[in-house]
Amino acid sequence: MSAVGQYNLAFNALGDPTRRAIFEKLEKGPLSVVHIAEGISVTRPAVSQHLKVLREAKLISMVQKGTRSIYSVDQEGLRAIRNYLDRFWDEALDKFKQLTEQAENQKLKNNRNNEPNNN
Repeated sequence: MSAVGQYNLAFNALGDPTRRAIFEKLEKGPLSVVHIAEGISVTRPAVSQHLKVLREAKLISMVQKGTRSIYSVDQEGLRAIRNYLDRFWDEALDKFKQLTEQAENQKLKNNRNNEPNNN
């Protein structure tokens, strides 16, 4: 899947408040469906559907441990979101650098213009 498709899936998945709550629960470490569902105000089948969407967006991964499914944060989806957001950060830093350099050049120019003429 392309990077654009990946971060679109990730942002769309996190656009739902219930999925965001589930994702945030996994921030502290891997959990089973039973533990994920605790405190979430939807049915267990609905939690499973939300987990499916998060897995498709590569925001979480699942491993089988016996009869239990254990979910954890998947770095691939986070990387796609971060790469997307970093573009904006990089642009902002570049613009800040340009403005700083312009201000410094203007300051140097003003200082040169204000120096007494030694002729």
